[in-house]
Amino acid sequence: MGKKLYIPGPVEVSRDVMEAMCAPMIGHRMKEYAVLHQRVTRALKTLLNTSDPVFLSTSSAFGVMEGAVRNLVQKRCANFANGAFSAKWHDVTRRCGLEADLFSAEWGQPITPEMVDSALASGKYDAMTVVHNETSTGVMSPLAEIAEVMKKYPEVSFIVDTVSSMSAVPLDLAALQTDVCLAGVQKAFGLPPGLAVFAVSRRALDKAKTTPDRGYYFDFEEFEQNDLKDNTPSTPCISLIYALDHQLAKMMAEGLDNRYARHRQMAEMTRQWIQAQGFGLFAAEGYRSMTLTAGQNDQRTDLEKLKKLASERGYAIDNGYGKIKNKTFRIPHMADFTPADLEELFTLLEELLPEARG
Repeated sequence: MGKKLYIPGPVEVSRDVMEAMCAPMIGHRMKEYAVLHQRVTRALKTLLNTSDPVFLSTSSAFGVMEGAVRNLVQKRCANFANGAFSAKWHDVTRRCGLEADLFSAEWGQPITPEMVDSALASGKYDAMTVVHNETSTGVMSPLAEIAEVMKKYPEVSFIVDTVSSMSAVPLDLAALQTDVCLAGVQKAFGLPPGLAVFAVSRRALDKAKTTPDRGYYFDFEEFEQNDLKDNTPSTPCISLIYALDHQLAKMMAEGLDNRYARHRQMAEMTRQWIQAQGFGLFAAEGYRSMTLTAGQNDQRTDLEKLKKLASERGYAIDNGYGKIKNKTFRIPHMADFTPADLEELFTLLEELLPEARG
């Protein structure tokens, strides 16, 4: 028997989404696939307010994170990190044999526009990476303000991971002028893992063509040429794309503003509940995520025990990530979750907390 997932990803997947994946299989070079691909990419452009191409990659988001630096770092990359996943991007960049420097903020703190400005003012960089919503810490950095700074540095490719924020908060790419904006679908999109989506600017596509040794699987030029035919360079995960088509239609039916408001309401509920139980909030005030909240352990709760107790009741919960495991815990509030799902979790945890506090 599966557990109900209250972890930051893969998130709980609705039954109707799973059923959408059972559509009859088609060939990815058939006309039927081109129709599906075009419908999905058009809806993603609406979601992101962009006229730039939006590509579908059969991979985790880290595939596109690697692909972005391979395509766009010709000189040196500035990797901005404030948690496990943003720091990993620096490791990935270096493992690709690229020159890169790491600029770190303390975990729990945002990447600030001032940090970005200070680093890029050196003139050493032709690309930068930043994570909008750091899933390991529940910190949402001020992307719009960072984007304003980036307008001073048109020669620097602006590469943004929105893995756990895309579709839960407004992302206006026409205003932000990102060069790459990427996400995996197993978080706020509410799909099973295995598919990444990414918007790429014209400027970035032109630059990528002049980058040597960018590989094949994530070559932006290959994606562009195939996208012109409403297709992908290699065989895509067609069943997941059916599910994404279904989920995008659901989003539009809910209304994007309503969707964003639901995520905001759930974030506020979760923060209030965490504090009411005597825990703190790990992320700095003013920079707290709309899709998951990191609670600060109160020094008297055995989070491993709480996780085990919840598991015995049929629920998967989180007890922190990386170097802040068991010092923090994360509660997701994204995708198809509603306030009722959170109430279900809070009721369970209130029952289990006395035992976990021994």
